Amino acid sequence: MPWISAASGGVRIQVRVQPRASRNELIGVDSDCLRVRLTAPPIDGEANRQLRKYLSELFCCSPGNIQIVRGLTGRLKLVEIAGVAESEVLMMVAMRVARP
Repeated sequence: MPWISAASGGVRIQVRVQPRASRNELIGVDSDCLRVRLTAPPIDGEANRQLRKYLSELFCCSPGNIQIVRGLTGRLKLVEIAGVAESEVLMMVAMRVARP
């Protein structure tokens, strides 16, 4: 499965999360997922909340537009973002990954 696909009204992104990192950052793209580091621990949904907040800041949308469809308790998650085009996500990821 590719890491990004179109969904009705938005996109679906496969994300691999590394919790308890030193800072929140986008690491890059593997063949099958977007890799993200988060400072939150994977306890009581904290990492999921922080992932939604981080992605909303990254893609300039509301955290309410972001839903974790699959993987609530795992590191590999399927995230659906409403109101964002696939081209916008690809452009933003390319800009963030290229930045030193």
